[in-house]
Amino acid sequence: MNASRVQLPDLEREQRLLEIRREAEQRGAVTAKGIRSTGAPFPMASPETGYYGIPLLKRPSWTWEIPLYFFVGGAAGASAVVGAIANYTGADRRLVRDARWIAAAGSVISPALLISDLGRPSRFLNMLRVFKAQSPMSVGVWTLLGFSGGSVAAAFAGSLRERYGESLPIRILENAGEAASLLFGLPFSNYTGVLIGATAIPAWNENAGELPMHFGMSGLAASVGLLELMGHRRSRALQMLGLGAAVFECWEGWHLESHKISALEPLKHGSSGRLTRVGGVLSGPLPVALRVASLMSGKNSTKMRKWAAISAVAGSLLTRIAWIHAGHVSAGDWREPLQVSE
Repeated sequence: MNASRVQLPDLEREQRLLEIRREAEQRGAVTAKGIRSTGAPFPMASPETGYYGIPLLKRPSWTWEIPLYFFVGGAAGASAVVGAIANYTGADRRLVRDARWIAAAGSVISPALLISDLGRPSRFLNMLRVFKAQSPMSVGVWTLLGFSGGSVAAAFAGSLRERYGESLPIRILENAGEAASLLFGLPFSNYTGVLIGATAIPAWNENAGELPMHFGMSGLAASVGLLELMGHRRSRALQMLGLGAAVFECWEGWHLESHKISALEPLKHGSSGRLTRVGGVLSGPLPVALRVASLMSGKNSTKMRKWAAISAVAGSLLTRIAWIHAGHVSAGDWREPLQVSE
């Protein structure tokens, strides 16, 4: 090695490196500008210019179909679970039938929305060529496939049994379909929370641990609301399920508001923040107040439950729209350091 090319440590440089390390430990980010090596073949990437004009963090390319897909899938998956449990416990047969048909309708609408966003059916079919357990997208597509088959089979067999009576083939088809819809219904109602939490978008990634439960409870609230709007406003079990989901949504709203992290700012400010808060109020405090008032009236007021159901369904849909919108905003604000405000 040529001794003339060996560069000895410089005291000033070593001191600067020590300052940078301390800044990184204290703030969680380094604000000092980097340097571009002489003769480097590429320009310095920056928040303003990106890398060769390409943004460093890509915004979601999803269209309007995706938040609607999230909403429909959440309500359908939860309805399949509600219907199966109602059937196993000997609840009202009309409740079981309506829950199954909500699940079946959602299992048909969901792939249609997904294919519409993808652009053509072949892209959806290509996703079924492989199964990747580590990919939320791959797991979600196969879950959708299993859920669709099970929920449609259960609803169809139940309809045949009501029209033509009991028979062994119909009973086998109904039981198998219900078991499949129950097995796939729960993950289908909340896998979308896992899907967006696994991205690099700060507002989503920061809530990766809470999003699946949040979306699952929001889907349950929508399912209960739809069933109540279909006339099941005397069921105490649905009342308790709706109240439990609304209480959880209140807690989720408090959780988001109490954490002073810059990555969560799109969920609190601007148009995305307003959507999030309105959706939170419609999903949590308002249904809680209406359902509690209904219980305290002593008559299980169907009118209050109707408005609680409308509020829960609207809040669930608006919540999905708000989270997607916040993801777009967060992708543009990625350069903000993740630090707790005083």
